[in-house]
Amino acid sequence: MKIYIIVKARLVVFPIKGKIWCFSRSIDHYASKSTAANTPSTAKELWKKMSSNSKQPLNANAKLLVDFVSNKMNKAWIGLEKAPEGSFKNKLHGFGLRLLARVKPSEIFLKSITKDVTNVQITYPCSLNAWFVRQRLRHTALRGTVIHRKYYYSSVSLLPLTMAFAVR
Repeated sequence: MKIYIIVKARLVVFPIKGKIWCFSRSIDHYASKSTAANTPSTAKELWKKMSSNSKQPLNANAKLLVDFVSNKMNKAWIGLEKAPEGSFKNKLHGFGLRLLARVKPSEIFLKSITKDVTNVQITYPCSLNAWFVRQRLRHTALRGTVIHRKYYYSSVSLLPLTMAFAVR
């Protein structure tokens, strides 16, 4: 049985001061005539699902793998959050929060909108030009792409150095 999910998103956009804008979103999920496919909880279940989906395209298995790893990471993050005060896990969680605090809110906003969104409604003050609002959203998205590409290439270039320290 196929899963048909209609995902609508509403973006609320308005300028605060100069180039500082406020972005907010709400996402509505509507499932029709089917049950949601569960992401496997163990590696064994993941392997069974991926091997049984041999007729499906490669990106379906990749999405399944990404969902599996994402769920595992979320559970691990929750485990770090619940660690006792002063423990290594608690300090690691605090360090992660400090790193996340450095991420721009617009990055978190754009990351929260998944590829599953099929319909986007943009709400903005009527005093703004629609073209200007679209350009601002496009600029915000493209600026993040450039930054991520730069960090990707720098981390890949430093990978041999980190591997040299990791191997004993």
